[in-house]
Amino acid sequence: MYLKELSINGFKSFAKKSELEFSAPITAIVGPNGSGKSNIAESFRFVLGEQSVKSMRGKRGEDLIWGGSEKVSRGNRAGVVVVFDNKSRTFALDFDEVKIERVVHRDGQNEYKLNDSSVRLKDIHELLANANIGSTGHHIISQGEADRILASGPKERREMIEDALGLKVYQLKKQETERKLEKTRENIAQVESLRREASPHLKYLKKQMEKAERSLEVQKELRSRYAEYLKREDVYVAFHTDRLTTSRREPSEGLEVVQKKLSKIKEVLRETESEPATPPDLVSAEEAYRLATKERQSLERELSKVEGQVSFIERRLANPARTEVKADMFVSRAELEEVVLDIESDVDKALGKGGESVLERALNDLLHKLKTFLRREQGEVVDTASADKEELEILWKSLEKADKAVKEALATEGKKRESLEALRLARVADSEKNRDAEREMFSLLNRERELEASIENIDRELRVLERDRTDFKIQLQEAVALLGRGASDYFTLEVINEEGEKIADEAIVSEDRDAQRKRQHELEKLKIRLEELGVGATEDLLKEYNDAKERDEFLARELGDLEASVSNLKELIVDMQSKLQEQFAGGVEKINKEFHTFFTLMFGGGSAGLEKVQLKQRGEGEESLSDDEVEGEEGVELRVALPNKRVKGLEMLSGGERALTSIALIFAMSQVNPPPFIILDETDAALDEANSRRYGDMIEALAKKSQLVLITHNRETMSRAGILYGITMGSDGVSKMLSVKFEEAAEVAK
Repeated sequence: MYLKELSINGFKSFAKKSELEFSAPITAIVGPNGSGKSNIAESFRFVLGEQSVKSMRGKRGEDLIWGGSEKVSRGNRAGVVVVFDNKSRTFALDFDEVKIERVVHRDGQNEYKLNDSSVRLKDIHELLANANIGSTGHHIISQGEADRILASGPKERREMIEDALGLKVYQLKKQETERKLEKTRENIAQVESLRREASPHLKYLKKQMEKAERSLEVQKELRSRYAEYLKREDVYVAFHTDRLTTSRREPSEGLEVVQKKLSKIKEVLRETESEPATPPDLVSAEEAYRLATKERQSLERELSKVEGQVSFIERRLANPARTEVKADMFVSRAELEEVVLDIESDVDKALGKGGESVLERALNDLLHKLKTFLRREQGEVVDTASADKEELEILWKSLEKADKAVKEALATEGKKRESLEALRLARVADSEKNRDAEREMFSLLNRERELEASIENIDRELRVLERDRTDFKIQLQEAVALLGRGASDYFTLEVINEEGEKIADEAIVSEDRDAQRKRQHELEKLKIRLEELGVGATEDLLKEYNDAKERDEFLARELGDLEASVSNLKELIVDMQSKLQEQFAGGVEKINKEFHTFFTLMFGGGSAGLEKVQLKQRGEGEESLSDDEVEGEEGVELRVALPNKRVKGLEMLSGGERALTSIALIFAMSQVNPPPFIILDETDAALDEANSRRYGDMIEALAKKSQLVLITHNRETMSRAGILYGITMGSDGVSKMLSVKFEEAAEVAK
């Protein structure tokens, strides 16, 4: 790695952009006083992260920005860019070039960029520390600071030496570790404070947890028992409800059919009951038949009478005789009464026997007896043949007429009888039908009572089931209130017996209800216990306790981790301190050797060296330690002895001697752990000609290990440079730059 390029824009007197290339081991920058040469050294400090504006000859950040002149207006920002060649990967970046840029604005804001990417100042320091470019600026010696290392205190001098030895990385890591250690201790104190604050509440919650745990146990048991109870009750009620509903359907439908039939039969019977005992049509038919019979009987008597008369006359004509007719013949009363008594006796007999044929015979006999009585009583003999014939002819006509009337009467009577019989048969059929209907009605009434009794029994069971269903809903609501979503566990629960076997639904529905009532009683006892324990806050209390306990355990683990981190950080600090001490001791020995060599070379003899000293509180009359010095730390003191003089303290050295001593020490530090580049701002100003030659020899030797940028007025020093930059300043107050490469100039001169 080597310094490749520097670009300055708006920084101090460089109002316009100026670029410097460093392609030679030694680059010299020359110019009259006040031209702005030292601003180049300060631009290096600026871009590498220097935070002290005072060390860059300013009071405020805006003092680093071009302030303007009569001809050129002031700037609003100052920027410096430095470019390093990184092909050797000295910087921990995978780039062939590393460009660091810093910009300051008039409001004091600073920007840092690494290869055009914004970064933090810390990132810049860590990157430079790995390349042995520290923030103490031991490799940048500005004007008037040549003997700063001599004037520094032991601790500051130690830091400069550590920086030169490349131990700044360890210092940064140590400081970072110490910050972490301090932060960890603060975190430990905070964690302990949090644990102390939470401890009383945790103890209170712990005491409450015993009660809460018992409540949770009861809740768990209640949840399990509720699930079994609800499952059994749900299965039982649902099964028997379905069973009874199905069983009720058949008798209900049968009852509906029976009631419909009964309604029809009762309607028929009501109609029958509303009719008279003897229907009018039957009465009319009987009356018509009676009249027809009476008419027929009358006609038959008339016919019989005519027939008797015809028979009598025919018999009389067959036995002609002269009949003596006695005129004025009277019949005695006794004879007539005898005939009447005989007729009454026959009539009584005929009426006692009844029947039409008997009455007919009785009438014929009566007629015959009367005729016989008349003939016996007549004593006159009269010739009646001719009269009988005439009478017979009349009687035959009457007989035909009577016979015809009888036949018609018989036909009429037959029709009336048929009509009457038809009506009587219909009446009898209606009576039979009514009797069948009554029998069926009684049968249906019995069936209705049976069905109603069956339905009533089923309804009674359904009412009991409805009460069970209502109790089930109430229990379910209470379960939801007590268990929340846990009340729904019974949906997926499988009821098992003591042997762990699943109980079928058939066994559940056939179980004695006393067992279920016993389970309900157990549930009530558990609910009372849960109410006594306070179910309301159990889950919240458990959550709060678990959270507090987990937080305390977390804090305890964090405390353990933090204490382990403290131990590890302490060990790390001790290891780094040990490594720093070891490398510092080795580096001081090497610097001592080189310092002695350069010192004797510069002074032609004498001796010089570095000594490690312990910082301690000074006694009375001595200066006390500064604020940044800690008692017990090590510092570095310089020991010098000039040749041919009895001067052994730095206070007794002259200005030139101090310059030579500081140069010798700076060069010695650079030889032990060469930085990538060294900037020397007029460190040779106090040297005479002889010492200037020695100085030139030393910088040529040093240039073999580090790239040198020299700001000088010394001709000897200029002669050793490969590139010479001239800085001038015109009337506008702006620094301008001219450059000469001696190798190219020599080629031109040839």
